Amino acid sequence: MPTLNTPTTYLDHLACSDCHSTFSADALHSTCPRCGSPLLVRYDLDTARSELDRDQLAARPDRLWNWRELLPIRDTGHIADLGEGGTPMLRARRFGASLDLPDVWIKDEGFNPTGSFKARGMAVAVSRAIELGVREFVVPTAGNAGGAAAHYAARAGAQAHVYMPQDAPMANRAECEFAGAEVVLVDGLINTAGHIAAQHARERGWFDLSTLKEPYRVEGKKTIGYEIAHRLGWRAPDVVVYPTGGGTGLIGIWKAFEEMRTLSWVDGRGPRMIAVQADGCAPVYRAFHAGVDRCELWPDAHTKAAGLRVPKPFADKLILATLRESGGTVVVVSDDDMRRAQSDLGRREGISACLEGAATTAALERLLRAGHIRSGECVVCLNTGTHLKEPPIVQ
Repeated sequence: MPTLNTPTTYLDHLACSDCHSTFSADALHSTCPRCGSPLLVRYDLDTARSELDRDQLAARPDRLWNWRELLPIRDTGHIADLGEGGTPMLRARRFGASLDLPDVWIKDEGFNPTGSFKARGMAVAVSRAIELGVREFVVPTAGNAGGAAAHYAARAGAQAHVYMPQDAPMANRAECEFAGAEVVLVDGLINTAGHIAAQHARERGWFDLSTLKEPYRVEGKKTIGYEIAHRLGWRAPDVVVYPTGGGTGLIGIWKAFEEMRTLSWVDGRGPRMIAVQADGCAPVYRAFHAGVDRCELWPDAHTKAAGLRVPKPFADKLILATLRESGGTVVVVSDDDMRRAQSDLGRREGISACLEGAATTAALERLLRAGHIRSGECVVCLNTGTHLKEPPIVQ
């Protein structure tokens, strides 16, 4: 069995999420070169099952990097670490009681560096890209991903270029500039920023960190799933409610539970994954309930929850497959619903939820009414970031 100080990873290969072609994990890849779909990291889980002790890994003080054997970094000297992961999972007793849900938990990602769960994905993606020789990155962002990319690039001694909509929150623009990134404001939404960023990446030799256009941000986000299982005594919750824009975390959490089942760390199937979208931008909701496997571009996308304003997620097929495979669903909430839930979480539980995070608790009542959640079930809601970066607070 590896000792706790052994920089071992069971990284094996990359596999296309659609055509299932396989590729070397030790070459730099973006999407599948054969069909253009997202690539996913695969590990030698059969060997890992016989050699790893889940409780030893969980007992480490390194937070996200507790799980480094199941993360894609071969040499830990390349890790760009700002203390990410290990975020609290808080039981929302009073809030849950108001809905007759006695077993509701909030996984509070606002405690990460840069104030959101984007830190997890960028910590792993930047670290692995640095290990593979990258020194200059580009990322399109609605806000928080850009801030995280800027800070982890700075930590690694690399340069970041951040492309964001002109109306992105000022706090996010400021944190990118603070960490030394070049910020480019784009006339349009994140999909427009993504097109321009991709073009400049090709022309200038930058590595594109766009959502699901490289394999490793998912690996950082999946550690949320490992932490949830550990906090619940190595069992899966019945339901995970996730605010869905690009969907990296939704895919990553489900991937974590698939890996843990293979490792024999948890019993039974994983949680039902439930996506929440804003009613002003709900392409996943529309595609899911239409029974199709691709999203159409959402016209006139609008919501104050910047992370949910993604008119057409790149990994739409993978998001929809995850929801269906897990037995989950998709619901929509309004910005007013999010604001009320945000206030309710603050008053009842003292939890500082961003609008995107509050969308998950805003959805609980309608999920109960529709029978997608039952009163006695264990429900984990993702608060993806702190509300302290939102414009009224910053002002």
